[in-house]
Amino acid sequence: MTQELVSKEGLGNRTILCQTLMGKKKKQADVIPLKLKTKDRQVISGSHYSKGHANAVILAHGFFNNKDVYLFKKLSEDLSEFYDVVTFDFRGHGKSSGLFEWTSHEDQDLTEVIAYTKAQGYNRIGLLGFSLGAAVALIVASQNKDIHSVIAVSAPVDFWQIDYHFWEPEMLEDLKLNIGYKGIGKGVRPGNPFLAKIRPLDVVAQISPTPVFFIHGSMDWLIKPRHSEKLFEQAGEPKRIKIIPDAGHAEKIYDTHPREFLTLCREWLDQTLEER
Repeated sequence: MTQELVSKEGLGNRTILCQTLMGKKKKQADVIPLKLKTKDRQVISGSHYSKGHANAVILAHGFFNNKDVYLFKKLSEDLSEFYDVVTFDFRGHGKSSGLFEWTSHEDQDLTEVIAYTKAQGYNRIGLLGFSLGAAVALIVASQNKDIHSVIAVSAPVDFWQIDYHFWEPEMLEDLKLNIGYKGIGKGVRPGNPFLAKIRPLDVVAQISPTPVFFIHGSMDWLIKPRHSEKLFEQAGEPKRIKIIPDAGHAEKIYDTHPREFLTLCREWLDQTLEER
């Protein structure tokens, strides 16, 4: 397939966006700590980066990460220049309670975060998920129309079809994100992986008419680009896909291609969060 497919016309001026994203002096956001309770009584820890923007973006991390690790804090700060940001720890991660249940019940975590964000009175809400967090984002967006735009980074079609190509060189590069300052605070409290799960491939078509953008690294060793390609094929309009050459898995794309990743996200969010 081509490196990029877009269901609508091109989005904005990339050069101007890059200059704005990378060159603008940042004003510090107020970071409000959150404690939310799910229907099954898990306590979800979150952070609300508030700058008074009209729209908000929710970040959903992947396995072994949390809202406070280096890359997700940095991404929250970068995005808060343009949108208020709400980020959180899935159950079994970071400061949230419980065990991680491999997308079986994590929809409850994200649903509470969406409800909180909606209650703050934002005009529109975007959702940016990574890896298994992207899987949860697709599942919830297929059911919850309080979300107005979705970006799914390195999303799997099905938990049981994850590739695990441990022998590929990119796996060793990916492991570097778990050591040194970028790995501080990472971890997971795993639960039962055999609980029933919704497959993102089975529900992605139900996200429409909410816009959905699939981003994937061409060198992803864990969840191959074919996952996003299949999800894109199944999704309804409006939709877009971008396979980034020489990029790896999930937040590794942001780590190695920050300018391109932020520009892609902001182009998509600026267009799809506009009032229609």
